[in-house]
Amino acid sequence: MTSDRLIYFDNAATSYQKPKEVTYSVSRFMEQSGGNPGRSGHRLSVEAGQTVFSARAEAAALFGLKDPMRVIFTCNATTALNTAILGTLKKGDHAVMSSMEHNSTARPLRELEKSGIITLTVIPCDGTGRIDPGDLKKVVRSNTALTVVNHGSNVFGTVQDADAIAQVCGALGVPLLLDTAQTAGVVKTDLSSTPAVMAAFTGHKNLLGPMGTGGLALSDRFDHTALRPLTFGGTGSWSDSIEQPQFLPDKFESGTVNAAGIAGLAEGIRHLASYERDIGSVMAHKKALTDRFIRAAADGVGGFTTYVPAEWIETGVVSFNIRGMLPSLTAELLDSRYGIMCRAGLHCAPLAHRTMGTFPQGTVRFSFGIFNTDDEVDYAVGALRDLAEKNGV
Repeated sequence: MTSDRLIYFDNAATSYQKPKEVTYSVSRFMEQSGGNPGRSGHRLSVEAGQTVFSARAEAAALFGLKDPMRVIFTCNATTALNTAILGTLKKGDHAVMSSMEHNSTARPLRELEKSGIITLTVIPCDGTGRIDPGDLKKVVRSNTALTVVNHGSNVFGTVQDADAIAQVCGALGVPLLLDTAQTAGVVKTDLSSTPAVMAAFTGHKNLLGPMGTGGLALSDRFDHTALRPLTFGGTGSWSDSIEQPQFLPDKFESGTVNAAGIAGLAEGIRHLASYERDIGSVMAHKKALTDRFIRAAADGVGGFTTYVPAEWIETGVVSFNIRGMLPSLTAELLDSRYGIMCRAGLHCAPLAHRTMGTFPQGTVRFSFGIFNTDDEVDYAVGALRDLAEKNGV
């Protein structure tokens, strides 16, 4: 084993490497466009506006939306989640979330609860990391104003049945917010038939775009008038008024957007659309790598423990540990000795680790991307076998 290789298994944190089209589009915008979208009438500003609209259309198609203006750009999924949560909930409301939530959801909801603004119910997930949609009926109250569900776990790779959850929420008249940070670009998410659904997404993970991009997608029949903006300010529209515009997307996009990053995001989504057949091929590739890794490691690495069977994992995210080794040490040695980049710890998701019994020690996480190969997986299994043997496992 040598460390002259660089194998990147940290795609759940951010995808790497980016398609060359993404890098080029960011550079091209900075060098050849560079105007402020929606702020001026000269050709560079108009071209920048067209770039942003093109990206909005790409994202809308990804989520099955007819109206591109229902894609609100933010700097990441966290901002999108906060926009939806803080913009929906008010004094006296009740909210529901799953026990698999990332801190991007749990922290704003907990802050509202701690401040006495809302009451909060956490629905426990089962051993697969999923909730029973029927359990929603047991906890929804007359003042329930929002249900928030992490569509795909950033720790264990399992995916919630979003369609079934949306149907229950729709029947109960409760808006649903999906955190699709790990699923957008891997799991098809069609919001066209779900009137009360919002989906927060990020650009820098499976959508292959730059960091600092993301957004909130509103289903075509979602009543955005009930959603308050998180920020207020200049939008390039209604400049004769000191009141915030009430139409989409300007209501929620105060200040200059990251147009260069958004140009890259559009290319990332286009790249996914051209990947073999469709995003279903992305999932198939990730599942194949996941299955190969878990089977080989379970057979050949002493003390190897994983927490979810391969068939339940849909996003290429695998958590595991080596008996007797701290996750942080395993990850550090994989990097320094073998050139394998991964992540260890609690992954900003203590609720998920408590649910699956891996709190407080956490796990080592491999997260496979579309550029990873069978050879890299086999090399990683060999590295883990070597580590386990050297540590007497």
